[in-house]
Amino acid sequence: MSKKEMSMQVSGMTCSACATRIEKGVQRLEGVESIHVNSALERATVLYDGTKSKPVDIYSKIEALGYGVVMDTQEFEVLGMTCASCSSRIEKRLTKLDGVRSATVNLALETATVVYDKDHLTAEDMENSIDKLGFTLKKKVVDQSPKDYRQKEMKKQTYRFLISALLSFPLLWAMVSHFQFTSFIWLPDLFMNPWFQMALATPVQFVIGYPFYVGAYKALRNRSANMDVLVAMGTSAAYFYSVYLSFQSIGSHAHMVELYFETSAVLITLIILGKLLEANAKGRSSDAIKKLMGLQAKTARLSKDGVEYEVPVSDVKVGDLLLIKPGEKIPVDGRIVKGQAALDESMLTGESVPVDKGVGDTVLGSTLNNNGSLHVRAEQVGNSTVLSQIVRIVEQAQNSKAPIQRVADRISGVFVPIVVGIAVLTFVIWYFVYMPGELGTALEVFIAVLVIACPCALGLATPTSIMAGSGRAAEHGILFRGGEHLEATYLVDAILLDKTGTVTHGEPVLTDVWTANGIEEDQLLKLAGSAERNSEHPLATAIVKGVQERGIEFIDTESFKAVAGFGIEANLSGKQVLAGTRRLMDSHGIDISDASETMLQFESQGKTAMLFAIDGQLAGIIAVADTIKSSSADAIKRLQKMNLDVYMVTGDNKQTAEAIAKQAGIHQTIAEVLPEEKAEEVRRLQKQGKRVAMVGDGINDAPALATADIGMAVGTGTDIAIEAADVTLVRGDLNRIADAIHVSRLTIRNIKQNLFWALAYNCIGIPIAAAGFLAPWVAGAAMAFSSVSVVLNALRLQRIKLKNG
Repeated sequence: MSKKEMSMQVSGMTCSACATRIEKGVQRLEGVESIHVNSALERATVLYDGTKSKPVDIYSKIEALGYGVVMDTQEFEVLGMTCASCSSRIEKRLTKLDGVRSATVNLALETATVVYDKDHLTAEDMENSIDKLGFTLKKKVVDQSPKDYRQKEMKKQTYRFLISALLSFPLLWAMVSHFQFTSFIWLPDLFMNPWFQMALATPVQFVIGYPFYVGAYKALRNRSANMDVLVAMGTSAAYFYSVYLSFQSIGSHAHMVELYFETSAVLITLIILGKLLEANAKGRSSDAIKKLMGLQAKTARLSKDGVEYEVPVSDVKVGDLLLIKPGEKIPVDGRIVKGQAALDESMLTGESVPVDKGVGDTVLGSTLNNNGSLHVRAEQVGNSTVLSQIVRIVEQAQNSKAPIQRVADRISGVFVPIVVGIAVLTFVIWYFVYMPGELGTALEVFIAVLVIACPCALGLATPTSIMAGSGRAAEHGILFRGGEHLEATYLVDAILLDKTGTVTHGEPVLTDVWTANGIEEDQLLKLAGSAERNSEHPLATAIVKGVQERGIEFIDTESFKAVAGFGIEANLSGKQVLAGTRRLMDSHGIDISDASETMLQFESQGKTAMLFAIDGQLAGIIAVADTIKSSSADAIKRLQKMNLDVYMVTGDNKQTAEAIAKQAGIHQTIAEVLPEEKAEEVRRLQKQGKRVAMVGDGINDAPALATADIGMAVGTGTDIAIEAADVTLVRGDLNRIADAIHVSRLTIRNIKQNLFWALAYNCIGIPIAAAGFLAPWVAGAAMAFSSVSVVLNALRLQRIKLKNG
């Protein structure tokens, strides 16, 4: 199975019922494994088998369900064509690319126009594909900005609202003026004329309200119902009944004051206003993505053959040499080949202190060069930069669905048909039982029930909170990989912390050397440093650095083997060198009794002592110390105040582990654990009924991160650890663990508030409307307010106060 994932912008959705219908429809396609539709973001994420299904099949299915997929259009100049066969080959190749909706190649103009999904394909992908055919595509517009679909929609909705409000105002005036307590308001006779009212209401009903009819038709055609069905039914009933009464009035000289044109027109106006306010609020809930995207440099200064010139950052290729002057942003991720400077990395790491960088150091795109001129070789560009990966993780979290949302989805799926049934039953009771023959009154109650019960608020309750919560967390360097992880984090009651690089700096230094059996200190250090040069373990790095600082030269290694969790074995200058734990020495039958007392002494001081043997004989001990991070003790105290059990797990011996744990304020330690045993320790705690979060930064933490209920990777660690984790902490500060749990708790509380009020609103509103206590236009205003209030409540999460920010 060839698993692929694609994300796309979907147009035409009006409520959560639409999202549910798209999910059910696309899920039926062969090869589609899962689909999540976020009605708040108007995005769909599909996981599918590329051998059985293609993106074009998914686009077609969504369109068949009555919705649209927002596409981008890119124009290219085509170089190298000689005949119609050339243009045909290029067109066929472009059309076959995943993500391309259509492609047209014009031989005479030597141009190609491609309609494609920019979330699935880039212009560079198309250029590379055509290059293989022997032709060249060249973008006509080098720095083409994608169209902002949401902005266009809001502009369109604003015009619709203004026109609708202008036409509805005289109808509203006429309605308000004939209440007893408002009889003093002057009313022009024209406003009471049925034909004048019909002239105003008709364009509102059929031009402004056209999208409601289209949406209702598509929903009913696919055997489902949504908000459009409710609105179309309610407003049509009021409009057509008023038309009937207007024609009945022909020949009568009395004004028809019992018309309901204002009901349909004002309802449509209020619903559009509510959607406009809702869209504006939803746009604010995704501000985190916009802020992150805004960090990206727009241009880069290329240095080629001694000539400097500016290009759009999208044109930078791996291997390009870039010049970054003081005060400029680093355009892409790369490595310094010339120069020194202090870089402000706070936009990514949160660390306010500038970091000194020199030749050989890596630099990250979007960070700021405070001083000094740098020459940087580009290593990661486009979607591969750290900033792009952060944006992708945040988008993934905001597009995903939390398990709690499934409850709302199930309710929304059956809600509209039930409401229609209640409205019809209410109409029958009023017309035939409570007020026989009073069609106008029964109709008003019927419309009020339909409108008050719109499930929009229910559908927005979860996604808007997820968007706001994950966005706020991202601003502080906490990246949730999905909504399900954001939800699960609040349930955590046990934290398992890796020691090296998580609780401590992970950069130990060589502190002590003890020799045995006549081995000289320099000889031991020479062999130890030479052997450890082949290892990437932080302890090995500390020894190598300590040996270099003493001016001792290294010798070549003939063979090297790392024994995970035990140490290393190496051969050099004809000697066999072993370095590592007591267990390594025991496995080779080496007597270490003479070193026991010294080992205990070093370990009681919180140092890591490594045993060395040469040619099967104990040679000595080298001790290194790793200091805890300045923030660790305070962070652990915070976690304990949050009623969380905190454990430290390490491969170090028990004495060293307990010494470090004591400094950090951790009361429970798990020492001398192999990498695969860390995952077993996670399972052991889970069997005790605990919900475990594992926090680590190394390759050896990946199994435990994947096993834990929530895996948290310290972002300063390895890519493998980050990939295996559910939450990435961009900074190495352990306070971010408490912040992540705090954000999760507040987000879930916010979701529950939204769901409660959305359900309570409908449970209270429907009986009140059915009892005849709500005029339809009041019901419409209340329905619009309920959706906006849910979004505004979610936006409160953007003001969460977190540690150091």
